[in-house]
Amino acid sequence: MIREPAEITIDDSGRVELPLGLLAEAGLSPGSDLVAFSDGDGKIVLRRAEDAVRNLLERGHM
Repeated sequence: MIREPAEITIDDSGRVELPLGLLAEAGLSPGSDLVAFSDGDGKIVLRRAEDAVRNLLERGHM
Protein backbone atom coordinates (compact mmCIF):
# COMPACT_ATOMS: atom_id res chain seq x y z
CA MET A 1 0.00 0.00 0.00
CA ILE A 2 1.36 3.44 -0.94
CA ARG A 3 0.55 6.05 1.67
CA GLU A 4 -0.02 9.71 1.00
CA PRO A 5 2.87 11.76 2.41
CA ALA A 6 2.04 14.43 4.98
CA GLU A 7 3.51 17.88 4.42
CA ILE A 8 4.55 19.51 7.68
CA THR A 9 6.37 22.74 8.57
CA ILE A 10 9.06 23.38 11.15
CA ASP A 11 7.94 26.32 13.30
CA ASP A 12 10.14 29.15 14.60
CA SER A 13 11.05 27.18 17.74
CA GLY A 14 12.07 24.08 15.73
CA ARG A 15 8.93 22.07 16.47
CA VAL A 16 6.85 20.01 14.09
CA GLU A 17 3.33 18.68 14.47
CA LEU A 18 2.68 15.20 13.09
CA PRO A 19 -0.83 14.35 11.86
CA LEU A 20 -2.67 11.76 13.97
CA GLY A 21 -3.25 9.60 10.88
CA LEU A 22 0.48 9.40 10.27
CA LEU A 23 1.08 8.42 13.90
CA ALA A 24 -1.64 5.76 13.71
CA GLU A 25 -0.14 4.27 10.52
CA ALA A 26 3.19 3.96 12.34
CA GLY A 27 1.58 2.38 15.40
CA LEU A 28 2.26 5.45 17.53
CA SER A 29 0.04 7.67 19.63
CA PRO A 30 0.39 11.00 21.45
CA GLY A 31 2.69 10.48 24.42
CA SER A 32 4.80 7.77 22.72
CA ASP A 33 8.50 7.94 23.59
CA LEU A 34 10.65 8.30 20.48
CA VAL A 35 14.32 8.47 19.60
CA ALA A 36 15.24 10.88 16.79
CA PHE A 37 18.43 10.85 14.75
CA SER A 38 19.76 12.26 11.50
CA ASP A 39 20.18 9.73 8.71
CA GLY A 40 21.94 11.94 6.21
CA ASP A 41 21.23 15.11 4.34
CA GLY A 42 17.59 16.11 4.73
CA LYS A 43 16.48 12.94 6.51
CA ILE A 44 15.44 12.53 10.16
CA VAL A 45 14.36 9.15 11.51
CA LEU A 46 11.94 8.71 14.43
CA ARG A 47 11.93 5.32 16.17
CA ARG A 48 9.90 4.00 19.08
CA ALA A 49 12.32 4.30 22.03
CA GLU A 50 11.74 0.70 23.13
CA ASP A 51 12.48 -0.60 19.61
CA ALA A 52 15.67 1.45 19.34
CA VAL A 53 16.93 0.16 22.70
CA ARG A 54 16.02 -3.43 21.81
CA ASN A 55 17.93 -3.15 18.50
CA LEU A 56 21.00 -1.79 20.29
CA LEU A 57 20.91 -4.63 22.82
CA GLU A 58 20.51 -7.25 20.09
CA ARG A 59 23.51 -5.89 18.21
CA GLY A 60 25.57 -6.01 21.38
CA HIS A 61 24.90 -9.75 21.78
CA MET A 62 25.99 -10.77 18.27
